[in-house]
Amino acid sequence: MSKFTAIYVRRSVSDKDKGNNSLSIDAQREECIRYVGEGADYKVYCDDGKSGKDVYHRPEFMQMMSDAKDGLIDKIVVKKYDRFSRNMREYLNITDELDRYGVGVISLSEPFNTETKEGRMMRNNLLNFAEFERETIAARVKDAYSTKAVETGFYQGGKVYFGYETTRQTVNGKTGSVLVPCETAETVAAIFEQYKNPETSLSDVVTFIQDNNLPVNGVECGKDIKRSLDKSTISWLLKNPLYVRADKDVYRYLLSKGCRIIDDIDAFDGVHGLFWHNYRSKTEMYVKVGYHEGIVDSETWLAVQDKKAHHSTPLRKGVNLKSWLSGLMKCGHCGRGIHIDYSVYPKTGKEWRYLNCSGYGSVKGCVTNRIYTKIEDIEEAVHKAMQEHITEFEILRSKEKPLSAEEERIKSELVRIETETAKLMDKLADADEVLFAYIQERVNALHTKKNEYEQQLMKTERRVKNIDTKPIKQPLSRWDELSITEKNALAKVMIDKIMITDETGIDIHFNF
Repeated sequence: MSKFTAIYVRRSVSDKDKGNNSLSIDAQREECIRYVGEGADYKVYCDDGKSGKDVYHRPEFMQMMSDAKDGLIDKIVVKKYDRFSRNMREYLNITDELDRYGVGVISLSEPFNTETKEGRMMRNNLLNFAEFERETIAARVKDAYSTKAVETGFYQGGKVYFGYETTRQTVNGKTGSVLVPCETAETVAAIFEQYKNPETSLSDVVTFIQDNNLPVNGVECGKDIKRSLDKSTISWLLKNPLYVRADKDVYRYLLSKGCRIIDDIDAFDGVHGLFWHNYRSKTEMYVKVGYHEGIVDSETWLAVQDKKAHHSTPLRKGVNLKSWLSGLMKCGHCGRGIHIDYSVYPKTGKEWRYLNCSGYGSVKGCVTNRIYTKIEDIEEAVHKAMQEHITEFEILRSKEKPLSAEEERIKSELVRIETETAKLMDKLADADEVLFAYIQERVNALHTKKNEYEQQLMKTERRVKNIDTKPIKQPLSRWDELSITEKNALAKVMIDKIMITDETGIDIHFNF
């Protein structure tokens, strides 16, 4: 059976955009045919609009490899080696495979003999540069996206968020895509309004949407588009700051959560929503005020975030709590959870509960395995602290808290900075080039200092939340009548975590 010469031609989408005629399909085909001769026995394999980053998305290439394996091909001719593959490792694997089939690869643009070690070195160097170019282009695209996302409040593309549609608008002299609330914004508003109720679950929200036939035309949830709203989709929508009409309270909340906030607090005007960039990576997550209008007011959005933060996972059927503090206790040494184990004395049948640190057997480890403080003593101390905390909280809320000396100092500095900035701005109109540069530099420095003071002020202020304590006080007053599960649920409403060590005792972190 006679073999034929394979001609492989490929052009990616980026090559089309660059208008590179030398890499057009017709130009590659003609040059390769000229090389093998018009009368030669050849077959052209063409992948038009296919990237060279891998071979599995190129059907013609895969067919060519299959034909080579079947012994139908004598040699393969390409315009350039990077038409064959841009990935160095993949290219070497493919050429090794073709060597086993007895098929050589000839490039018309790289005139060297790959049968020699010098030729193979040159070939590998060229492929290294091709792979470097591909990675550089990908990095440029990523950097361009990140830069644009930081500098502007335009929608950066991708799937359109549920509740919005896109329009082209010009803002501050630049044109881009801006999200505009559409028909499904009504559904978004209803989701937040329903879920903020303390007794409403995600399942209740789904039922409400179905019973009221609220519009659902396709839901974007992170990476999927769904035709209906399920609990996971609704949960994702509820935590997304895209929908909040962000004001200064939202700014303070995000700052307290460790978010990197691109804009100053003045940009949080209570009208515009936020873009949540790189939300999958907590180390790189940042928030940018968008040009789009939010759908939900800040009070509702913050109430939802507070509810989600303190929401406890329902107990699995058949699970028995060993203490009403289960899920709240953390080791004061390593911060890992403390679990409760049982020990039963054989003679008396009496049960003994003891505390073990789950971090002791982890990779990082812990200095202790056992917490010897009695669980009964911890429960008694925490119950007493919960009662005292509710009483203190109500007294604090009933009184107007005077400013501390530190708060007074910071607020005075903020007034001074604003006054100096206003005077400098008045001088800009008559300033020459040198003075203009100085004023600009000084205003920028004052602006930076202002942001620092505002962050300090937020840390020193104690903001009392508008929390209704009646649903907490009532069950606390009949504590002994509650089941262990009810006590656990009430404790999780009030308490974030309890840090415990034998050396320092009990440190309770309340939610409010």
